[in-house]
Amino acid sequence: MVAVKNIERITKTMQMIATAKFTSALQRAKATQPYALKIRQMVADVAAAAGDVEHPLLKTPTAPRKRELVLTIVSDRGLCGAYNSNVLRMASQFNRQAKAKGIEVVNEISGKKAVAFFRFAGLPVAERHTVFADRPRYEDVQRLAQKYIDAYVAGEFDAIRIVSTRFISNTRQQAQVMQLLPLATPAASASTESKKASAIYEFSPSAAELLAVLLPESVKTSLFLAFNDAIVSEQVMRMIAMKGATDNAKSLGKSLRRQYNRARQAKITTELMEVVAGAAALG
Repeated sequence: MVAVKNIERITKTMQMIATAKFTSALQRAKATQPYALKIRQMVADVAAAAGDVEHPLLKTPTAPRKRELVLTIVSDRGLCGAYNSNVLRMASQFNRQAKAKGIEVVNEISGKKAVAFFRFAGLPVAERHTVFADRPRYEDVQRLAQKYIDAYVAGEFDAIRIVSTRFISNTRQQAQVMQLLPLATPAASASTESKKASAIYEFSPSAAELLAVLLPESVKTSLFLAFNDAIVSEQVMRMIAMKGATDNAKSLGKSLRRQYNRARQAKITTELMEVVAGAAALG
């Protein structure tokens, strides 16, 4: 019972830590969303007003190399429910499907929990990223995104994808394969469509120059959001897992105490009966 009580205290403490980290990570994720959404809206509006859009980040390679890069984002630590297993299972499934189609997959990972899995699955890892941890900095993500942009523009890959967990709500997190590059052709917002017939835009600098800045920025913010979503999902799933472990330890402790009390009462009753029987024999 003492051991179970100690486990309950430990899991309760871990739950409280995960709750604090989840709150902090959620605030950071929410703080970055308005900027990312505004970038996407600006890209869509400029592209719609400029007409036909041509940019290397929007076009699929004219001569496909049957080669894709996949970045898998998991955690450095466990005890977070099915968070890691869901992402790793999806990454393994994507590798199998790509292999069946004759596509070479270059795997990169972020998070220690992916190392043993990829080794066990026999999937080679081209690069392991260790700088992001619980608080990824935009500067680090920006450098990684720029590296991916340069590789894609150089024609090294047909597509660059991210396997991670998307945070939808406190009760719903979904593992997904997100296409980072090429970017989907941006759709104009409703406000732009309504004004398009009555307004003619003149861009200074030109729309092409604006898109040359906005499209790479959109890639960087999308990757940054993917990292933030992954961290928020990790912490909320660890919080839920530790709450479940605490409740289970509490329930087990009650059950063991009940069994102990019953055994103790039975022993006392037996001893009383022996005393009474002895007294009756002497009398």
